[in-house]
Amino acid sequence: MKAPCQFIVSASLLATCAGVSAQSSVTVYGLMDLAIERVTNLGPIHSQVTRMPSLTGSLPSRLGFRATEDLGGGLSAGFTLEMGIAPDSGALNQGGRSFGRQSFVSVGGPWGTVGMGRQYTALYWSLLGSDVMGPSLHTFANLDSYIPNTRTDNSISYRGNFFDGLSVGATYSLGRDVVNAGPSPAGTNCPGESATDKRACRGWSAYAKYDKPTWGVAIAIDEIRGGPGAFGGFILSAMKDMRSTLNGHLKFGEMKIGGGLIRRNNDASVATPRSDLWFIGLSYPLTPVLILDAQYSQLKFDRSANKATHPVARVTYFLSKRTAVYASVGHITNRGSLALAVSAAQPGSAPVAGGSQNGVGFGLRYSF
Repeated sequence: MKAPCQFIVSASLLATCAGVSAQSSVTVYGLMDLAIERVTNLGPIHSQVTRMPSLTGSLPSRLGFRATEDLGGGLSAGFTLEMGIAPDSGALNQGGRSFGRQSFVSVGGPWGTVGMGRQYTALYWSLLGSDVMGPSLHTFANLDSYIPNTRTDNSISYRGNFFDGLSVGATYSLGRDVVNAGPSPAGTNCPGESATDKRACRGWSAYAKYDKPTWGVAIAIDEIRGGPGAFGGFILSAMKDMRSTLNGHLKFGEMKIGGGLIRRNNDASVATPRSDLWFIGLSYPLTPVLILDAQYSQLKFDRSANKATHPVARVTYFLSKRTAVYASVGHITNRGSLALAVSAAQPGSAPVAGGSQNGVGFGLRYSF
């Protein structure tokens, strides 16, 4: 996917220590993406809804600020502030946080970068090369609401790039989610940083990636712990929710194929703690400005009838480097007691348990 264009504001910043004058640049960037979608077979009355979803279109809308400063000797410092926007109403996403997508400071050098604040976990970084759909209307992330929300508060991170395409990273959170973000994703509303329970609401993750021009592979582990008040029955610090992934991608000329497996072990689910989510997708430019993306995913719970399959497709036409229009379609089939929605772009659109749904959406995206 093409990177958004960015508007850079140069500012002369006077350092408060040692009276040193330094030059820093602040980048203002963003993306507005709004779709109209139709979802069939909602709830027990099998109704339909046409709506402008608030969470995502082809990508979630956001506004961000990023700054870097050269400290000399190969060192640099910086910050990132990024808010998630519901473009249909102008409200803030991520539980109403002012900067709920990212909010951290960092320092870097030849040895890598260390950050502190609200940041993406290793699961996010590991999936970037293999997920061709991203956090869109119709994507394998609809089968697990944690995947498009892989961020933790109060976290310390490290990321480094090494020889011949190898990169590694890790995060550790002292209190992973201090805002009540609603019933999804499971495990949120966990305040953490407890004076009486050092394990409550902690989280950690790690990844390793190896990328070459025509292929790449990644592994990652992401674990969060429960705590008082957490959703999804995840109320004890002894409970762990761990996801492990092996994924990768191949490139054949202009075509890219990506896929992987995410295994989850969730202590809060007594009956079906283990599940496997696998996916495979393809991205191909039909012309230089017309892109086809397609993906098939399946979620299966171990020793259970609970299962969901989710084929999706999207075409994107670039009117310019900044502006694109797109159409997206998806279908979901639930089995057992599962009632996952074909679209996770807005809550409240699930079918009955074991039901199927169709979804279609059309949207406009502008990046800067």
